[in-house]
Amino acid sequence: MTQEPTLGTYDYIIVGGGTAGCLLANRLSADPGVSVLLLEAGGKDDYLWIHIPVGYLYCMGNPRTDWCFKTEAEPGLGGRAINYPRGKVLGGCSSINGMIYMRGQARDYDHWRQLGNQGWGWDDVLPHFRRHEDYLHGADDAHGAGGEWRIDRQRLHWPILDTIREAAVATGIPSVTDFNRGDNHGVAYFHVTQRGGLRVNTARAFLKPVRNRPNLRIVSQAQAKRVLIENRRAVGVQASVAGADQVARARGEVILSAGAIGSPHLLELSGVGEAARLYDLGIEIVHALPGVGENLQDHLQLRLIYKVQNALTLNTLSASLWGKARIGFEYLLRQSGPMSMAPSQLGAFAKSDPSLETPDLEYHIQPLSLDRFGEPLHPFPAVTMSVCNLRPESRGSVHSVSAHFGESPAIRPNYLSTQRDRLVAASAIRLTRRIMQAAPMQPHAPEEFKPGLAFQSDEELAEAAGQIGTTIFHPVGTAKMGRDDRAVVDERLRVRGIERLRVIDASIMPTITSGNTNAPTLMIAEKGAAMLREDRRA
Repeated sequence: MTQEPTLGTYDYIIVGGGTAGCLLANRLSADPGVSVLLLEAGGKDDYLWIHIPVGYLYCMGNPRTDWCFKTEAEPGLGGRAINYPRGKVLGGCSSINGMIYMRGQARDYDHWRQLGNQGWGWDDVLPHFRRHEDYLHGADDAHGAGGEWRIDRQRLHWPILDTIREAAVATGIPSVTDFNRGDNHGVAYFHVTQRGGLRVNTARAFLKPVRNRPNLRIVSQAQAKRVLIENRRAVGVQASVAGADQVARARGEVILSAGAIGSPHLLELSGVGEAARLYDLGIEIVHALPGVGENLQDHLQLRLIYKVQNALTLNTLSASLWGKARIGFEYLLRQSGPMSMAPSQLGAFAKSDPSLETPDLEYHIQPLSLDRFGEPLHPFPAVTMSVCNLRPESRGSVHSVSAHFGESPAIRPNYLSTQRDRLVAASAIRLTRRIMQAAPMQPHAPEEFKPGLAFQSDEELAEAAGQIGTTIFHPVGTAKMGRDDRAVVDERLRVRGIERLRVIDASIMPTITSGNTNAPTLMIAEKGAAMLREDRRA
C-alpha cells in the first residue's frame, strides 16, 4: 500500500498562518527544544498591495489574498447574499483588514469570566495585550512598548472629519484620545497597526524576524483537509500541499488557528461536530460535539451616506487626474495622505439607549462614499457614517456542505433576526441623524443620501438597515469557549473530548467583543501560547 508523502513529525502543528497562527509560531518556536510546523492555505505575503494601506481595496475579493466567501441569502438583509472576506495569505485577515487597533471594553472580558471561563477577565487578559504592543506613546499601565505590534497614529487629516467629531460632541459623545483603556465611550481618531505609513501584518511582525529558526517550518499553499484523530487524540494533519496530499504528524499538539470560518469547518471535516449533520454529509463521526459551527456572531455595519457641501472628500479629490497624481506623490514622498489611510479614520462609541451602562454602538466614519467595496466612488462630495450594533443578539452558523475540503462552508450570520437587534438598528440611524443635524455640521448642509428620510418608524428603519447593512468583517464565536453543552473548547482552549487538540483564534469567543476583533484575536493567541508552554512544562 502506497503511503502519502510526509511533512515530518513536530511537537506543534499550527493550522492557519493568519493573525493568531503567526504569533503562535513565533512564541512556540522561541523554545529551541520544540519543533513547530505552520501550515497556511494561501501564499506568501509578497503582494505589494498588502503593505500599502489603501491596498485593502485590491486585496478583498482578490483570490490571491481572500477566500472570497459569500453568505447564504440573508432574510434580515432582504434576501441578499453578501461577500464575506477572509484573508487567505500569510498574515490572514491582518493582511487585508482595516488596520484598526481596538481591544473592546473591560466588561466584555469580565463577562467571559462570569460565564465560567476563569482567567479571561479584563485584568487577566491585559498583560497579554501589552506583551506584543509597541504603542506610539510608550508604555504605561494600559499599554506596552517595544513589542512586535506597532500601534500608531494616522498620517493624514480631513477637516470634514474634525467637524463630524465636533458634531458628535455636541450630541453628548465625549471627546477622548484613546479607545483602549477598558472604556471606549467617546469620539476620537482610530489608532492603526502601521509603521512609517505601511501596514503591519502579523506575517511581517511575528514571522519575518524568526523565519530562519531551525525548529520552525512554514509551509504555504498547504490547505488542511482534516485533523488525524486516533482514540480521541489528535495525532496529525492531512493537507493538500500545492495540490498533493501530505501528512504531518504531531508528537505534541495540533492547534487550529484557521479563524471563525475555517476552524469549525475543519473540525467538521475531521468528524467532530453535530452527529446528524456529519452523518448526512457522509463524514465518519469521530466525536459528537453539537456546538461546532454554531454561535456565529458578527457586527453588521449600517452604511449611512451623506452628501456634503464646502468640504474636501476623497470622492472629489480623486475625481481628477491632478487629484490622483497629488495622492500618489504624497505617498511616494512622505508615506502619508489617502494611500496611507485605513478604511475608517474617525471612530465613535455611543449608546443606543442612554440607560445603558456602556456603549453598544461603534461608528466608522469615512470621508468618502461608494455603493459597495470594489465599486467607484460617488461623483459628489460625501461622507459615510457607518454604525454597528456592538452586542447583537442574533446568532448564526458556519457548516460544511460536503465532505470535500475544497467546498466552501455555508455561512449564515442571521443578521437582524431578533426584535432587539432591529430596534437597536433603528436607534442607531436616529442617532446618526442627530449627529449630522448638529450645529457644527450646518455649514456643510448634510443631505442623507442613504437610506433616505422616507424611512421614519422603527419598522421602516429596521427595513432600511437590512437594505444598507453589510458585514464589517468581525465573525467570531463558532467554536466557543465555555462549560455549557454547546461549548467547543474549555477555558484552556482544548477541544472538549479530544486530547491534544486546541482551537486558538477568534472562533473561541463566547460573545463578541465591543469593537474590532483583530486585537482581541492577537490577545487570544498570546494567552493561548502561554497556556501551551505552561502545559508542556507541567
